[in-house]
Amino acid sequence: MAVGVRSRAGLTRRSMLRAASLAGLPMPVLGQDRPAIVLGLTPVVVDSDLELLQAMERELGGTLGTRVSLVKRRTYQEITAMLLAGQVTAAWICGFPYVRHRDQLSILVTPLYRGAPLYQSYIIARADLPGETIEAFRGKSHAFSDPDSNSGWLVTNHLLSRMGTSAERFFSRTFFTYGHRNVVRAVGSGLADTGSVDGYVWDVLAEREPELTRQTRIVRRSERFGFPPIACLTSASKTADVTRLGSALEGLAGTASGRAVLDMLRLDGFAPEDAALFDPIARMWQDIQG
Repeated sequence: MAVGVRSRAGLTRRSMLRAASLAGLPMPVLGQDRPAIVLGLTPVVVDSDLELLQAMERELGGTLGTRVSLVKRRTYQEITAMLLAGQVTAAWICGFPYVRHRDQLSILVTPLYRGAPLYQSYIIARADLPGETIEAFRGKSHAFSDPDSNSGWLVTNHLLSRMGTSAERFFSRTFFTYGHRNVVRAVGSGLADTGSVDGYVWDVLAEREPELTRQTRIVRRSERFGFPPIACLTSASKTADVTRLGSALEGLAGTASGRAVLDMLRLDGFAPEDAALFDPIARMWQDIQG
């Protein structure tokens, strides 16, 4: 027991950071290293570009006059859990986890994509695979993005339930890639025959990495849903940090440097939106549960 006590007391800051990193845990924040604003990110944003993430941190930090940190995790569930636990100031999540935790979360701002706070889910297939409707792919394999993703799981499962079936019965095999970009890669490489992907992500990839998306094709576009929002804890929605972050995001479109970040994101801006925008997602989830 005494040895254990000495061991804990002897932990250095470097060893704590290394242990957290190796374990995949949130990095401990000590002393002056702690950022004032922490924004959680899920794969709803095209975040493979390190330059983009650094530009967002610099722009928001410069506007707010404090250090801003963008925190990524592999799954939606991890970022949502951090948000619910108050470990991040706000998080860019999906509409699906938002509606499931509406009793605790509020919408801070919603991205504007092609002039509206809306996006679609795509079902994609290998470019060389014949078939024009989802029915043509019965018995094929399918890649989902994340079990908490609206476009990458819920929309397709709701469609199949309306067809009187389920993903397990309709497809020969399903799996999660934990990233919309990974869905495109899985389908394009032949690891999966079809996949469910965020239409915004596929469109941006088609512009940035056409060699990746040209190996796939869009089979079905869904109706439009509320774009994945930036949410905060309702209990913290009136705090200074949260309101300042919301204002900084809304203000990106008003400066040249902010517009440069939005251009990298292929977004028009961020704006407050009514929570009712996400009611259609809630209804799909209720239908599946029923």
